[in-house]
Amino acid sequence: MKKAIVLSSGGLDSTTCMGIARQEGFELYSLSFRYGQRHIFELEASKRVAEYFKANKHLLIDINLREIGGSALTSDIEVPKDRTESDLSHGIPVTYVPARNTIFLSYALAWAEVLSSRDIFIGVNSLDYSGYPDCRAEYISAFQKMAKLATKYGVESDEEIIIHTPLIHLTKAEIIKKGMSLGVDYSITHSCYDPSPEGLACGRCDSCYLRLKGFREAGFEDPVKYVKR
Repeated sequence: MKKAIVLSSGGLDSTTCMGIARQEGFELYSLSFRYGQRHIFELEASKRVAEYFKANKHLLIDINLREIGGSALTSDIEVPKDRTESDLSHGIPVTYVPARNTIFLSYALAWAEVLSSRDIFIGVNSLDYSGYPDCRAEYISAFQKMAKLATKYGVESDEEIIIHTPLIHLTKAEIIKKGMSLGVDYSITHSCYDPSPEGLACGRCDSCYLRLKGFREAGFEDPVKYVKR
């Protein structure tokens, strides 16, 4: 079996992405990060997801992005709540974590070299997303070109390391329908940016809004618990 690194936050998108990688016959290596995020409950979800898909290994790496800050997820900036779909379509929100996907993909690239893997999966999405610049197809294409130039594997081999983005052109509803067709258990996932102390999703942040909207449009009930839907 070919080995694949799957970036896993424990959220809806990355979990669906892992389900797709498994369906395609890859041996799964799950990679998550404790980076100082306020929604730390997602790490427990990432462990559940790795176990659910029987990943060969789940690696949790510590990076303290809180020292850099600049995001509502890694500093004391308030997480936006109750924004409308129109609000989400304008500008880059304060929940954007500077260079996060570049940092995460760099770690994935390093692990891929060690494992002699040429496949990295990431659940970025350019349709139902909150305006993050590192979720666009142009960014992924640029990183893949860099990976060819920056690695021993890329220099010594005719093959390229591939950044798989199977969700990038799907709506949230389409992602959920795809996951359901694969038998993904979304009750083990966590998407909320600002959960309660008990780990309940707030139902009001951008991530909760997009998730609930996706389930509604897909015709399914979201199985996770909310403080407020």
